[in-house]
Amino acid sequence: MWGLVRLLLAWLGGWGCMGRLAAPAQAWAGARRGPGPVLLRNRRSWVWNQFFVIEEYAGPEPVLIGKLHSDVDRGEGRTKYLLTGEGAGTVFVIDEATGNIHVTKSLDREEKAQYILLAQAVDRASNRPLEPPSEFIIKVQDINDNPPIFPLGPYHATVPEMSNVGTSVIQVTAHDADDPSYGNSAKLVYTVLDGLPFFSVDPQTGVVRTAVPNMDRETQEEFLVVIQAKDMGGHMGGLSGSTTVTVTLSDVNDNPPKFPQSLYQFSVVETAGPGTLVGRLRAQDPDLGDNALMAYSILDGEGSEAFSISTDSQGRDGLLAVRKPLDFETRRSYSFRVEATNTLIDPAYLRRGPFKDVASVRVAVQDAPEPPAFTQAAYHLAVPENKAPGTLVGQVSAADLDSPASPIRYSILPHSDPERCFSIEPEAGTLRTVVPLDRESRVWHNLTVLATELDSSTQVSRVQVAIQILDENDNAPQLAEPYDTFVCDSAAPGQLIQIIRALDRDEVGNSSRVSLQGPLGPDANFTVRDNQDGSASLLLPSRPAPPRQAPYLIPIELWDWGQPALSSTATVTISVCRCRPDGSVASCRPEAQLSPTGLSTGALLAIVTCVGTLLALVVLFAALRRQKQEALMVLEEEDVRENIITYDDEGGGEEDTEAFDISALQNPDGAAPPNPGPPARRDVLPRARAPRQPRPPGPADVAQLLALRLREADDDPSVPPYDSVQVYGYEGRGSSCGSLSSLGSCSEAGGTLGPAEPLDDWGPLFRTLAELYGAKEPPAP
Repeated sequence: MWGLVRLLLAWLGGWGCMGRLAAPAQAWAGARRGPGPVLLRNRRSWVWNQFFVIEEYAGPEPVLIGKLHSDVDRGEGRTKYLLTGEGAGTVFVIDEATGNIHVTKSLDREEKAQYILLAQAVDRASNRPLEPPSEFIIKVQDINDNPPIFPLGPYHATVPEMSNVGTSVIQVTAHDADDPSYGNSAKLVYTVLDGLPFFSVDPQTGVVRTAVPNMDRETQEEFLVVIQAKDMGGHMGGLSGSTTVTVTLSDVNDNPPKFPQSLYQFSVVETAGPGTLVGRLRAQDPDLGDNALMAYSILDGEGSEAFSISTDSQGRDGLLAVRKPLDFETRRSYSFRVEATNTLIDPAYLRRGPFKDVASVRVAVQDAPEPPAFTQAAYHLAVPENKAPGTLVGQVSAADLDSPASPIRYSILPHSDPERCFSIEPEAGTLRTVVPLDRESRVWHNLTVLATELDSSTQVSRVQVAIQILDENDNAPQLAEPYDTFVCDSAAPGQLIQIIRALDRDEVGNSSRVSLQGPLGPDANFTVRDNQDGSASLLLPSRPAPPRQAPYLIPIELWDWGQPALSSTATVTISVCRCRPDGSVASCRPEAQLSPTGLSTGALLAIVTCVGTLLALVVLFAALRRQKQEALMVLEEEDVRENIITYDDEGGGEEDTEAFDISALQNPDGAAPPNPGPPARRDVLPRARAPRQPRPPGPADVAQLLALRLREADDDPSVPPYDSVQVYGYEGRGSSCGSLSSLGSCSEAGGTLGPAEPLDDWGPLFRTLAELYGAKEPPAP
């Protein structure tokens, strides 16, 4: 039978609650008996009270916290105690023989508050369970070892300035890690260490509130409040923690704007145009943001006419600017008042108003050199059309306001009068026409006239001059369009054929009503009735028109009622046509007359098209033939130039008797002297052809003949300088056998020849020379 397990020692723990854990024992017993009916009864098993360990205990280690013992253990050493579960073998150890339980290190309840273990008694030899296993708990008993902390600190809060007392600012919360169910270790109390008397804190909830009224942001914007949380209910010996709360006062519009000075003085030159900045004004407002936005306005009437004031982009400064042109000679200073007002006003603080302020402003106008000023801002002049050049149009006038006696020079800006229709007198400013003007071509001329000071050419002003050309009755009326109409041959008498409208280019205000009239008399084929509104009705008379192949040409007389009255004559063409029953044209008689029988309009068009095509081909063929002839002429000229170049050779020698006469080559020393005067140029072709001199009839001396031909070639400007003539004119005198040319064979002066070798001994190539010069003259008788 199992014995009673009792608690022998609970070190520093005391007696706890006794309990009976029967379920594990019953399960263990049922497992041993096996199948069959089981008689269950309550039997004593493990009986425990809870074990307690004080956290952070600093006594000698290991510390005995309790002992396990079973009544089956008779002290013979056969019983063995086992311990399993949380911390078994590390934090908690058991003596297998005695059952003493020890803790090996200090424990922290904030890390783990309790440990669940499993105890069992077994036979030491066979490890057979002597008792069923059972759980027990070792609790870590709390001590006040953790101070309060503020996990969300430090804090930042905002509260509007001028708030009432008790206005909630923020709530702070501290946490204590100690056991709130054991003693007062986790009972916290909040107090204000720093920040009095402006703020207070609720001891239980930690809500921070304002403690004084009318806190002014402009005096102090930020407060640093220190809040303390203390455990043990705030009693002595408790642990505490603190945090800071930075309280910022937000702005409200509780301050009106204020000008730092009562009078502002500015100056501006008179030439400053509208929009020119004169100066800045700033009213001081200690508020921030939208609460400091201001609007400025001018209170006095005279100041608002000449100046304007607006707020800058930041909404703080007032910008004083010129509204209209200023004139030093007219007014030299302006004085007015300016008001600054807050744009956003909080009704809760109206008692601190009014939220506006007023300051005086004085603006002095400074004199500056000014360009001439015209007497009018713009001129409107008029001149009748068709007037002779030099007609007076009008006059412009300008003056120097700084020096009225200073002379002014007038001129017209060139690009404003590109056609040069007007001129202006430089000293008087009188405008006149340069050419006759036509209103029907152009009604308005817009000129820009410049006025320049003679003493200072940089001072220039301009004015617009609009010149209107007045109408005169100079255009005769005419038909609005050419009229070519028809009438059916079956039309009834009096039928309306056409409405004829007239056009008068003159201005309507010049009595430009037009009257129309047709042929009169009983012989008129058609009737023209004036409608008295610039139009006329063309009617078929009561007597039908006689048959006629050609169209009718009706003369229409038109005249206006101007001064002087002008008239013209126009013609209206009317064809008499055959019409279908519905009134559409079937054919007209002029067409039937012009078209041959059997040929339709399409056939006539085809014939005309063919004829036109043939004419175009003929013209194209003639143009191509002419172009080809011009191209051949250019090629022939090029061939001539090529022939000149191809003659640049040295000839065929003495055997070439066809190119030139070899007998004409003589010694150039015998040539006649050239004509006096500058030599003729051979590198250009002269313009005039010199007359060719007549050739003398066969001179006896070959040298004279050669010299004569040489002079002809030199004097003839139409003959190019052939190289062959110059090359073979002279071959030199350096040979020991004398000259090979016939030019050096004899004396040109008629003297006797010196000793020379017989020409007959030179061979067959020189046979011709031997026959000419080598033959001996017969002796004289």
